[in-house]
Amino acid sequence: MTASRTTAVNWAAFAGAEPDFARIVEDRFGAFTHHVLATLRKDGSPRTSGLEVRFLDGELWLGMMPGSLKVLDLRRDGRFSLQANPGEGTGMGGGDVRISGRAVEVEDGEARGGYVKEVEPPQPFHLFRTELTEVVRTYVEDDTYLVAQVWKPGEPVRTLKRT
Repeated sequence: MTASRTTAVNWAAFAGAEPDFARIVEDRFGAFTHHVLATLRKDGSPRTSGLEVRFLDGELWLGMMPGSLKVLDLRRDGRFSLQANPGEGTGMGGGDVRISGRAVEVEDGEARGGYVKEVEPPQPFHLFRTELTEVVRTYVEDDTYLVAQVWKPGEPVRTLKRT
Protein backbone atom coordinates (compact mmCIF):
# COMPACT_ATOMS: atom_id res chain seq x y z
CA MET A 1 0.00 0.00 0.00
CA THR A 2 1.41 3.39 -0.99
CA ALA A 3 1.23 6.29 1.46
CA SER A 4 -0.89 9.23 0.41
CA ARG A 5 0.30 12.82 0.34
CA THR A 6 -1.45 13.47 3.65
CA THR A 7 0.24 10.61 5.48
CA ALA A 8 2.68 11.75 8.14
CA VAL A 9 5.71 9.84 9.41
CA ASN A 10 8.26 10.34 12.15
CA TRP A 11 11.91 11.28 11.65
CA ALA A 12 13.10 7.64 11.70
CA ALA A 13 10.78 6.74 8.81
CA PHE A 14 12.05 9.69 6.77
CA ALA A 15 15.69 8.87 7.58
CA GLY A 16 15.08 5.22 6.66
CA ALA A 17 13.53 6.18 3.33
CA GLU A 18 16.04 8.91 2.45
CA PRO A 19 19.17 8.55 4.63
CA ASP A 20 21.42 10.90 2.63
CA PHE A 21 18.81 13.65 2.50
CA ALA A 22 18.01 13.20 6.21
CA ARG A 23 21.72 13.52 7.10
CA ILE A 24 21.96 16.79 5.13
CA VAL A 25 18.87 18.15 6.89
CA GLU A 26 20.10 17.12 10.36
CA ASP A 27 23.52 18.66 9.69
CA ARG A 28 21.85 21.88 8.55
CA PHE A 29 19.80 22.08 11.75
CA GLY A 30 22.85 21.06 13.79
CA ALA A 31 24.89 24.01 12.48
CA PHE A 32 22.99 26.45 14.75
CA THR A 33 21.05 26.23 17.99
CA HIS A 34 18.05 28.45 17.25
CA HIS A 35 15.61 28.02 14.37
CA VAL A 36 12.24 29.47 13.32
CA LEU A 37 8.95 27.70 13.99
CA ALA A 38 5.80 28.78 12.14
CA THR A 39 2.45 27.95 13.74
CA LEU A 40 -1.12 29.09 13.18
CA ARG A 41 -2.80 31.64 15.46
CA LYS A 42 -6.42 31.28 16.56
CA ASP A 43 -7.52 33.47 13.61
CA GLY A 44 -5.53 31.34 11.15
CA SER A 45 -2.77 33.87 10.54
CA PRO A 46 0.85 32.71 10.83
CA ARG A 47 3.02 33.16 13.91
CA THR A 48 6.80 32.70 13.87
CA SER A 49 8.82 31.97 16.98
CA GLY A 50 12.38 31.03 17.82
CA LEU A 51 12.93 27.42 18.86
CA GLU A 52 15.58 24.84 19.64
CA VAL A 53 15.05 21.35 18.19
CA ARG A 54 16.50 17.92 18.89
CA PHE A 55 16.84 14.80 16.76
CA LEU A 56 16.76 11.98 19.30
CA ASP A 57 15.71 8.32 19.26
CA GLY A 58 14.25 8.50 15.75
CA GLU A 59 12.13 11.56 16.49
CA LEU A 60 12.35 15.27 15.82
CA TRP A 61 11.45 16.91 19.16
CA LEU A 62 10.20 20.43 19.85
CA GLY A 63 10.57 21.57 23.47
CA MET A 64 8.84 24.76 24.67
CA MET A 65 8.34 26.90 27.74
CA PRO A 66 5.01 26.51 29.54
CA GLY A 67 2.22 28.80 28.45
CA SER A 68 4.07 30.06 25.38
CA LEU A 69 1.92 31.15 22.46
CA LYS A 70 3.44 28.50 20.20
CA VAL A 71 2.30 25.82 22.68
CA LEU A 72 -1.23 27.20 22.59
CA ASP A 73 -1.11 27.36 18.78
CA LEU A 74 0.07 23.74 18.44
CA ARG A 75 -2.48 22.44 20.93
CA ARG A 76 -5.22 24.08 18.89
CA ASP A 77 -3.84 23.15 15.46
CA GLY A 78 -0.76 20.93 15.26
CA ARG A 79 0.35 22.05 11.81
CA PHE A 80 3.79 23.62 11.74
CA SER A 81 6.69 24.53 9.52
CA LEU A 82 10.23 24.63 10.87
CA GLN A 83 12.93 26.63 9.08
CA ALA A 84 16.62 26.00 9.77
CA ASN A 85 18.59 29.04 10.85
CA PRO A 86 20.25 30.38 7.69
CA GLY A 87 23.31 31.61 9.60
CA GLU A 88 25.28 34.76 9.03
CA GLY A 89 25.53 36.50 5.68
CA THR A 90 24.09 35.11 2.48
CA GLY A 91 26.13 31.92 2.07
CA MET A 92 23.59 29.49 3.58
CA GLY A 93 26.07 26.62 3.58
CA GLY A 94 24.09 23.42 3.17
CA GLY A 95 21.11 25.22 1.69
CA ASP A 96 17.84 26.48 3.02
CA VAL A 97 16.01 23.66 4.84
CA ARG A 98 12.37 23.44 5.97
CA ILE A 99 10.39 20.66 7.66
CA SER A 100 6.59 20.72 7.75
CA GLY A 101 4.06 18.50 9.46
CA ARG A 102 2.07 18.09 12.64
CA ALA A 103 3.27 18.42 16.23
CA VAL A 104 1.83 16.02 18.80
CA GLU A 105 2.22 16.86 22.49
CA VAL A 106 3.92 14.15 24.55
CA GLU A 107 2.82 13.69 28.12
CA ASP A 108 4.00 10.09 28.52
CA GLY A 109 6.42 9.97 31.43
CA GLU A 110 8.84 7.49 29.85
CA ALA A 111 9.21 9.44 26.57
CA ARG A 112 9.59 12.72 28.46
CA GLY A 113 12.08 11.09 30.85
CA GLY A 114 14.34 9.99 28.00
CA TYR A 115 14.24 13.48 26.52
CA VAL A 116 14.97 15.12 29.89
CA LYS A 117 17.89 12.78 30.55
CA GLU A 118 19.48 13.59 27.18
CA VAL A 119 18.62 17.27 26.75
CA GLU A 120 18.29 18.54 30.35
CA PRO A 121 15.72 21.23 29.47
CA PRO A 122 14.67 23.91 31.95
CA GLN A 123 11.68 22.74 33.98
CA PRO A 124 8.75 22.81 33.52
CA PHE A 125 8.38 22.47 29.75
CA HIS A 126 6.10 21.18 26.99
CA LEU A 127 7.33 18.51 24.61
CA PHE A 128 6.07 17.76 21.12
CA ARG A 129 7.13 15.01 18.73
CA THR A 130 6.69 15.63 15.03
CA GLU A 131 4.91 13.83 12.23
CA LEU A 132 6.45 14.94 8.94
CA THR A 133 4.46 15.74 5.82
CA GLU A 134 7.21 17.46 3.82
CA VAL A 135 10.95 18.14 3.91
CA VAL A 136 12.41 20.70 1.50
CA ARG A 137 15.97 21.81 0.78
CA THR A 138 16.73 24.68 -1.58
CA TYR A 139 20.25 25.56 -2.67
CA VAL A 140 22.26 27.03 -5.53
CA GLU A 141 24.27 24.64 -7.69
CA ASP A 142 27.30 25.77 -9.73
CA ASP A 143 26.26 29.42 -9.31
CA THR A 144 23.73 28.67 -12.07
CA TYR A 145 20.80 26.60 -10.87
CA LEU A 146 18.34 27.03 -8.06
CA VAL A 147 17.72 23.47 -6.89
CA ALA A 148 14.80 22.35 -4.74
CA GLN A 149 14.69 18.86 -3.25
CA VAL A 150 11.22 17.93 -2.01
CA TRP A 151 10.30 14.82 -0.05
CA LYS A 152 6.83 13.69 1.05
CA PRO A 153 5.92 10.42 2.78
CA GLY A 154 5.56 7.52 0.36
CA GLU A 155 7.29 9.39 -2.45
CA PRO A 156 10.92 9.57 -3.56
CA VAL A 157 12.77 12.87 -3.34
CA ARG A 158 11.87 15.10 -6.29
CA THR A 159 14.62 17.40 -7.52
CA LEU A 160 13.64 20.52 -9.40
CA LYS A 161 16.18 22.80 -11.11
CA ARG A 162 15.77 26.21 -12.67
CA THR A 163 18.08 28.92 -13.87
